[in-house]
Amino acid sequence: MGASRPTMVDIARAAGVSTALVSIVMRGVPGASDTTRARVLAVADELGYVPDQRARKLRQRRSRVLGVCFGLRHAFHGDLVEQLYVAAADRGLDLALSATAPGRHETAAAQALLRERPEALILLGPTLSDEALDDLAARVPVVALARSTAANVSAVISDERAGIDAAIAHLVGLGHSDIAHVDGAHAPGSDERRTAFRDAARRANLTGSRVLTGGLTEVDGIRAARELLDGPLLPTAVVAFNDVCAVGVLEELRRSGVAVPGDVSVVGFDDSSIARLAHIDLTTVAQDVPGLASGGVAAAAALASGEPSRRVVLDPHLVVRSTTGPASGHQPGDAT
Repeated sequence: MGASRPTMVDIARAAGVSTALVSIVMRGVPGASDTTRARVLAVADELGYVPDQRARKLRQRRSRVLGVCFGLRHAFHGDLVEQLYVAAADRGLDLALSATAPGRHETAAAQALLRERPEALILLGPTLSDEALDDLAARVPVVALARSTAANVSAVISDERAGIDAAIAHLVGLGHSDIAHVDGAHAPGSDERRTAFRDAARRANLTGSRVLTGGLTEVDGIRAARELLDGPLLPTAVVAFNDVCAVGVLEELRRSGVAVPGDVSVVGFDDSSIARLAHIDLTTVAQDVPGLASGGVAAAAALASGEPSRRVVLDPHLVVRSTTGPASGHQPGDAT
């Protein structure tokens, strides 16, 4: 160690635990076993660790600000931010915003928020690894909103499986048996929705079901729709990863002369503001946006008060609009 002052990172390395766990022990909050707590404190004593009292005093001065990191290109994130303002105001808190974009990584966005001395960070659909989230949580309490994670942070999410199940049940009830899923590629939640789709298709014996690589954007939806159009047989329905991707699917199908929902039904996910536009009128799985926002703010406030991390799962529901209808040759009420 030489003359340098030992840090929590040094303690974590020597004790064989995460930096976040060391932070929990040093703050004296729940979240570590008695055995782990004793080992960490023993290592800290051995290394001569002394807490920075000036930094501690600064942390104790409440800023009443929550930092929010969101994706600039995600329509659903805009809806969440709007409700986060409402939920924060109800608790006498304010928000500091920092956006991610193709030219601005999430790490840079989070670092900018730390300069505002927030009491906690709320990350919307974070793409950071669990390890990176743990490292960030060692500096400030962190809530992951709309993403499940194994990191030592709070998470407030929707039940992805229930949402996909509702979409498939709706389409099967309309007589659809050849259903495609345009996934979210590497986006948070994509793995869960992809797995849920395959499981639901298997349970419903949808032998013609398939999964195509999509993404978050309209361009991703257009590309996936073109792949379907170039294939040997169009599905009778498509479930897209999110509403924006679904709009791309709609656009390409209609531009190619395919009637929606006459030939192909389309379902999105999120019920973002774009889905409710009159000329789109998209059937979609609605996430509980006010619930996600209030749950995220509550989790952030709890972490800032020293409470342990929590995981909250909210139920989505299907909103039926004009982009879904009976499969060709199927009449409402027919046995499926």
